[in-house]
Amino acid sequence: MSADAPAAARRRDAAAIFALALAARVAVVVWAAGRFPPTADGTYYHRIAERIAAGLGYTWLWPDGVVTYAAHYPVGYPGAIGALYALLGAHAAVAMLLNAVLGALAALAVHRLASRAAPRSRVVPALAGALVAVHPGLVAYAPALMTEGVTGSLVACAAWASAWARDRRPALAPFAVIGLLVGAATLVRPQALLLAPVFAGLALSGTAPGGTPRAAGSLAARAAQRAAPVLLTVIVALLVCAPWTARNCARMNQCALVSVNGGWNLLIGADPASTGAWAPIQVPDACREVFDEAGKDACFGREARRYIAEHPGAWLGLVPRKLAATFDYCGAAGWYLHDSNPAAFNEADKIALGAVETVFERAVLLLALAWAARGPARAPGALHGRARGPSPAQRALGLARLALLALGIVAALHVHAWVGYMALLGLALLHGRALLRGPVLAGAAIAVLAATAATHAVFFGAGRYALVAFPLLTGLAALAAARQGSELPRPGAARGEASGAPGEASEAVSAPPRGSDDELL
Repeated sequence: MSADAPAAARRRDAAAIFALALAARVAVVVWAAGRFPPTADGTYYHRIAERIAAGLGYTWLWPDGVVTYAAHYPVGYPGAIGALYALLGAHAAVAMLLNAVLGALAALAVHRLASRAAPRSRVVPALAGALVAVHPGLVAYAPALMTEGVTGSLVACAAWASAWARDRRPALAPFAVIGLLVGAATLVRPQALLLAPVFAGLALSGTAPGGTPRAAGSLAARAAQRAAPVLLTVIVALLVCAPWTARNCARMNQCALVSVNGGWNLLIGADPASTGAWAPIQVPDACREVFDEAGKDACFGREARRYIAEHPGAWLGLVPRKLAATFDYCGAAGWYLHDSNPAAFNEADKIALGAVETVFERAVLLLALAWAARGPARAPGALHGRARGPSPAQRALGLARLALLALGIVAALHVHAWVGYMALLGLALLHGRALLRGPVLAGAAIAVLAATAATHAVFFGAGRYALVAFPLLTGLAALAAARQGSELPRPGAARGEASGAPGEASEAVSAPPRGSDDELL
C-alpha cells in the first residue's frame, strides 16, 4: 500500500458518507414532496420566498390588500429558497432538496472534523460521519421548511472551516471563510453570531501542524497577533449581514441586525404563566396601540425587560422549564409531518418516529458523556518519574467527574435529558484549557451546546431548537470510540505528518509540559 493510501481511503470514506447522507435525505424528500405542504413557520418562509422570487422583496401581503416591508423572520432561509424558486419554480420540493444537500454537507463536515480529532483511526471518523448521515431526527426533518436543520449544517461547516484555519495558521484567509459561514448562519438564525469569536478562538488554540512555536515578542504583541484573526472573523460575519442591516434601517423605521422578533421571543419567555415553551404572546397594555412591526417588537422587548427587572426570581425559575422544553425531547420531524398532513402521518407514526429518534439521541448523549468523563488525553511518559499518587486537586476533579457522569447517565435514561446535557457541559469544562487546545470537533460541539442552552434559557425552549447542536454532538459521541490518547501525535507528526494519515494535516496536540496549569486536569 502506498504512503498516500490512508489519505485516499479517508477521502473515499468522506465521499461515501456524503453520498449516504444525501441519498437518505433525498429518499425522504421524494416520499414527502407531494404529501406534506409547508406548515407552521414553514408557511411564512414559503410565502416570503415566493414574493422574493417574484421580485417583490421581503414584503408581506395583508388580507386587506396592504403590502408592508417585513423583517419578523430572519431573511437567510426565505432568501435562499426564494433565489432557488426564481430559478427552478416556487415548489416546496426545491426547498426540501436544499435542506437535503446542506444536511449531507453537515455529515461530510463532521467526518472531516473527526478525521483530525482521531488521526490514527479510520473507523472513528467514518462512524462520526455515518451517525450524522443516518440521524433519524435530522434525516426526517429534511422535508421541513424550517431553519434549525439548515443552521446546524452551516454551523458544522463553520467548525470544519475552524479546523482548516488551525491547520493553516498564521494565514488569515481561512478566518474570513469562518466569518462567511457564520455570517450565513446568522442570516438564518441571528444568535449564531455568538459563535464567530468562539470558532476563531478554537482555530487559534492548539498546536498547528509543524509544531509552530509561540510567537516571539512582547505580551502585547502576541495578544495583538491573536486578536487580529478573531476580529477579522467577526467583521466578515457582520459584513455578510450588513446589506440586510442597512435595508432594515431604511425600511423598518429602526435598525436591526437581521430580524425584529427578539422582543416577541423575550416576552414569550417572560410570561408568568409560561411553561418554558412557545405560547401565544400576551400583548401588554402598553403595546396594544403600536402597530408598526419593528415598533411593536421594541415595545414587547421593553415590557419583557421590565417584568424581568421586577420579578428576577420568577424569571430565573423558568430556566429549568425552558431547558427541559429544548433538550428533553426533540420530535421536531414527527411534529412537522403530522402538523402538515395528519392523514399521511398520523399520531401513531409521530410517536414511533419520536421513539426511534429519542433512543438514538439518548445513545449519542451517553457516548458524549463517556468521552467527556475520560478527561484530557496525556502523552505517554508525561508523568514519568513521578511516583507519588494524585494530588488533592486531582482527586477532587476525579470525584467531580464521577458525580457529573453519574448524574448525566441517570438523566439520559430518565425523562429529564436536559440535566444530562448540562452534566455533559460540566464534564467538558473540567477539561479546562485542554478543551480549547484539543480537537476542534470537541470544542465546537460544546460551544454550540452551551450557546443553545444559554439562548433558550433567556428566551423560551422547543425541541426543534436542539437540532442546531445535533450534528456536532453526534460527531463528538463517536470520539468515545477513539483510544485514549489517539488525539496525540506520534513522533514525527510535529513535522507536518498526520498520524495514520500521511499527507493530511492533523490538529492533534501534545500534552502540556510538566508543571503547567493543565497538569491538574
